[in-house]
Amino acid sequence: MERIAFLFTGQGAQYVGMAQSLYDEYIIAKQTFEEANDVLGFNLAKLCFEGTLGKLSKTENTQPALLTASIAAYRVYMQEIGIAPLFCAGHSLGEYSALVSAGAVKFSDALRIVRQRGLFTKEIADAKTGGMTLIDGIDRTGIEEICRRLSNSDKILMINCYNSPEQYAIAGHQELVDQAGKEIMGMNAQITPLFGSAPFHTPLMRPAADKLKPELEKCTYYPFKWPVITNVTGKPYKEPEKIADTLIQQFISPVQWQSTMQYLKNKGITVAIEMGPKNILTNLVKENTPEIKTFCFGSKEDKRQLFELLSEDTKSRKDISNVITKSMAAAVATPNANFNDEEYQKGVAEQYKKLQQMQQQLDEDHAQPTVEQMLEALEILKTIFKTKKLPEREQREWFYQIIDETGMYYTLGDFRMSE
Repeated sequence: MERIAFLFTGQGAQYVGMAQSLYDEYIIAKQTFEEANDVLGFNLAKLCFEGTLGKLSKTENTQPALLTASIAAYRVYMQEIGIAPLFCAGHSLGEYSALVSAGAVKFSDALRIVRQRGLFTKEIADAKTGGMTLIDGIDRTGIEEICRRLSNSDKILMINCYNSPEQYAIAGHQELVDQAGKEIMGMNAQITPLFGSAPFHTPLMRPAADKLKPELEKCTYYPFKWPVITNVTGKPYKEPEKIADTLIQQFISPVQWQSTMQYLKNKGITVAIEMGPKNILTNLVKENTPEIKTFCFGSKEDKRQLFELLSEDTKSRKDISNVITKSMAAAVATPNANFNDEEYQKGVAEQYKKLQQMQQQLDEDHAQPTVEQMLEALEILKTIFKTKKLPEREQREWFYQIIDETGMYYTLGDFRMSE
């Protein structure tokens, strides 16, 4: 059986028409874009499918657009294949998509955050004090030496993305980026200036990070369904409570993508699936860890090959848990703070038996629960939680987790609003 990791794309993968085939073919992808439209207050789908590349590439648009395209791809994958990853990671902006996939951040919250992140980034880009350039064909030592020599107490130049042994990015004050580019071109290396870009992942982004901080602190963060590797260290987050601080640090720290890929290799990952519109990370996987098979879910051919590769794993995997079985698990897993035997018997034991009977009947009929049955199960679970005197915050976390893990984001939307 393959050991899978999900990878989520950052800025640079956008193009007009991205994710349209998923939108046209799968209802869940269309619903994902419709939610984004509602949250953002403008027609993101129209921008992605019919807009101009210039407008789509504005960072305040690119960031929510790529997040939405990536989550649409992830949701289609989970619906059609459903084999969960052992780890996931995202490059720069893609880390937000990775956190959404792992259930640690709500999609709606991530949309609002990355929209603001884009607007704060735009302010720095418009000031034209800093820039960024991709470099291919020169080793890390040579680039670090140039950065040390050109930097001084007033101006900085640094490697801001450790993408692969063959590719790095430098960023800092614009005149130093330009000067370094001229030197590197004379060393038979290739440079790709990112015109109009901000000095991402450097201390020059501190003003934007400070503005983003209160936006991040407003959010609720949830337990991870699977580990998410952060760009800051190239290792997994340890706890949800650290997400906001880590994302702030991510804004001003280099992207440790080489370390991320080595971590996945060391953990025995055999397949990496890029959940994005273009095969940017797929190419970086090949440069870092060629022994890991890699596919871009946004590519029709890659998607076809992936289905073929995982067909046996898909047949042998256990049935995906449904809302009723997840509710039963939650009822057992949560602690009890009500020691009134009569109340416990009526509000917990008898209610749990109802869930058992519902699932037993479904098993006998070889059927999946209807929407009405799922809503009934959640109401039963709500009674159990209240009887156990589970804190409201923990109740909300459990309901969010159940709906997220079963993919019922929109089917059970009314229940989520009534929590």
